[in-house]
Amino acid sequence: MTDHAACLSILQLSDLHILAAPEDRLLGINTEHYFHACLEQAFSEKHHFDLILVTGDLAQDPCLASYRRILNSLEAYDTPCICLPGNHDDYELMQQILNTGKINCRKQAFLGNWQLISLNSQIVGDPGGRLENEELDFLENCLIENPDRYALIAVHHHFLETKSPWMDTMIIENRQQLLAIIDRHPQVKVVVNGHIHQVMDVKMASFRVLGAPSTCFQFVLEAAEFCVSDTAPGYRLIQLHADGGVESEVMRLPEPLTGLQANTHGY
Repeated sequence: MTDHAACLSILQLSDLHILAAPEDRLLGINTEHYFHACLEQAFSEKHHFDLILVTGDLAQDPCLASYRRILNSLEAYDTPCICLPGNHDDYELMQQILNTGKINCRKQAFLGNWQLISLNSQIVGDPGGRLENEELDFLENCLIENPDRYALIAVHHHFLETKSPWMDTMIIENRQQLLAIIDRHPQVKVVVNGHIHQVMDVKMASFRVLGAPSTCFQFVLEAAEFCVSDTAPGYRLIQLHADGGVESEVMRLPEPLTGLQANTHGY
């Protein structure tokens, strides 16, 4: 990736699935261990990020303890961080705990020539995604009020099909409304999402769609039913150029997961 001083550097982490206690395991793996490993590798290879963007499912067991440990882990890197809710999260609790000057759930941020807009696609009690009218109105207002800034939109659920039938039952159900807003505002240059536990990089007519791997287990590509893989955990690096250009690459830990207990019962 090009390293230009004019670039904004973002570290995207997604789908941490942190449990109630640090020693707890999900599908046989210690999700907290791999979250820490991804953070450590990212910062050891690149010493500075302008922002950490965590695109949902921070907690598998959302509780005070899980969010406080996430907060403590992120605070160690002294980097601004925006956290979005995923379908497994307790958004009210997230906003209560992840509420510091640098680490929070703010929905709009300005960096250089860019604005970052965070949307909540959570349907409480349902794994699928939807953008309520207030979220769509917020997005459009941000874009109308800042026509001279390039825009990155961040959301947990995906709005492009993954070709995995079970996963695509959880796609943002009113995604056409989202796309209609984006079509009206050509300053939108990139949309990033989590949830899919796999890599997505699609170039649309005027913007790019980037999905991130999970910091723990991955989903098998184009699987008909729930199926997990021991592919190494990872994260996404994003560079936003002052002229609206976007560069991105996915990085992974050097070793695959150990101890993964694959099953067909979900998680």
